[in-house]
Amino acid sequence: MRTLRILHRTRYTYDRPVAFGEHRLMIRPRDGHDMRILDSSLTVSPRADVHWAFDTFGNSVALLSFHDEADELVIESELLLRRYGLDEPLARFERYAGAYPVEYDADELIDLRPFLLAEQPQDQQALAAWIAQVLPHLPTGSLQVLGALGTAVHEAFRYARREAEGVQTPLETITLGTGTCRDFALLFMEAARSLGFAARFVTGYLHDEASASDSGEDMTGGGATHAWADVYVPGAGWVEFDPTNRIVASRNLIRVATTRTPSQALPISGTFAHENAKLLGMHVAVNVTEDTTP
Repeated sequence: MRTLRILHRTRYTYDRPVAFGEHRLMIRPRDGHDMRILDSSLTVSPRADVHWAFDTFGNSVALLSFHDEADELVIESELLLRRYGLDEPLARFERYAGAYPVEYDADELIDLRPFLLAEQPQDQQALAAWIAQVLPHLPTGSLQVLGALGTAVHEAFRYARREAEGVQTPLETITLGTGTCRDFALLFMEAARSLGFAARFVTGYLHDEASASDSGEDMTGGGATHAWADVYVPGAGWVEFDPTNRIVASRNLIRVATTRTPSQALPISGTFAHENAKLLGMHVAVNVTEDTTP
């Protein structure tokens, strides 16, 4: 168990005052047996009315309605939460996880069907060829297959931060050989689906312990929002896989939202309007630290 403080600040600047349309935020986690929110705050400038709702996946969403025009938009979220986790999660999950090929029962198939469908069906042939190349012999255990897949993504591609919006398709990532955490999460998710697993996209934050202590090997994805994948393993339930850092079910992953596709998991989305107005820039800063206050 550890207590974490998360400060997420996003700043947009424009070349003149603009009117803001509704903005949608996915920056607040839901409480669960593995995580509990102790305190939270949301600050928005210019002022806005905030309406909270749950989306179709049960994620907590804030909808902002603005009153004033401005040449700057600042959204700042601060969270204090308690994150629980297993000391040896893989060993615990292996006690319950089933064999591979994976088999879901009839009720599970009804609920999981949307998460079994390929997000990019046109990439399936290229994806199958890549899987056959990096995993010519699949293990007989579900967790072992997924672990090997995560290692393959981690070792085959180079992480490169990208400012442009959107997520690369699996084919683009395979062709380019580089990507971001969102690209690697989608590639892993689509590969898992092609192997018969139900998988979903996860957006959240990463607690980089090594960076905080100036020791060990830094993780990749700190300082911004992070992304990874969730896979439903029979007997074990939903298990988190972060191929960017090759970690599984880690307490350093702070889940904010889970969705069927990456486009449904944007931390902040919205519109602005003004004749000839231009967005000059966007700056995102995320700071995750351990809170040692007694």
